[in-house]
Amino acid sequence: MSNIRPIRQNEIDLIHFLLLQLNLNPSDYPVSDEVDEYEGGKMGSISLGGNVDAYDGDLIQAEYVDSDGTPVVITLTRDNQNHLLDLDFWKVDFSKLIDYPRPDQLIFTKTAD
Repeated sequence: MSNIRPIRQNEIDLIHFLLLQLNLNPSDYPVSDEVDEYEGGKMGSISLGGNVDAYDGDLIQAEYVDSDGTPVVITLTRDNQNHLLDLDFWKVDFSKLIDYPRPDQLIFTKTAD
């Protein structure tokens, strides 16, 4: 089931921040005005409109701790056309995301080769 909705400003801000950490220009990676929420928005993961059948890797991965003390892994992915694919959140206990992360809360764990 699809959950299409307008992208939120805090999502755009986080995506741009992640791209800047890679020294990439956010204007080279346009983000659609609409996104598709995974799991009904439970954990915060969204599809950014890339080709889901053409996953080509993770751009960057970061972690933060939600307000309930649970670690969350955030991964920005791309497709094989170098378009943004997903902003994926994985809360390690699979519970609902409580607070959307701010860039200053992130700890970086992995970047693309």
